[in-house]
Amino acid sequence: MAEQNDPAMAEVMALLETEHANTPAAAPGPDIPPLREQLAILVSTGKCKEAIGANLTLDQVKRLSDKDVVKYQKRYETYVGAKTTETLIESFLSLSVKAVGVVVKIDDAGALKNELKNDCIITKEMSQMFGGLALRFGSTLAVANALLIIAKHVDFGSDVPEQSSVTVTEQSSVTAQELVSITE
Repeated sequence: MAEQNDPAMAEVMALLETEHANTPAAAPGPDIPPLREQLAILVSTGKCKEAIGANLTLDQVKRLSDKDVVKYQKRYETYVGAKTTETLIESFLSLSVKAVGVVVKIDDAGALKNELKNDCIITKEMSQMFGGLALRFGSTLAVANALLIIAKHVDFGSDVPEQSSVTVTEQSSVTAQELVSITE
């Protein structure tokens, strides 16, 4: 009974009662209709089994509970993230091997790229780096990846296009003939 008259205990009880009132409200749940629409688009593409591990029909997507919609959407986001990271790593390694090949001779560029890609440490660290970039820059990363893919297919080894070298060769032979005629 002495505890009920204790001012410190009364203060603690008052704090506990007001603390509940000061807690932030629970964050609103995800907006289900757009998520359901994304799943329907996935089903329409025919990649549903590959992406979320379940064969769904459009009718089944319409009847999914909100909890299942969120579950499948998270699987899909994980799938897309993994594919995005894999593509970025592939493009980056290809371009890196090509860039190094411009400076030094590489015995087998394909084998080097595969060895780098299969290295656990490199893959793990690059996955984290590109995953962070994907979260930070989102759609803008698509442009960067397109540039990496284009650069991967550019031949950096030739300094001058072939047509220009033919023109230079023709001009140099004419110049050489002119020099010979001048000295005669």
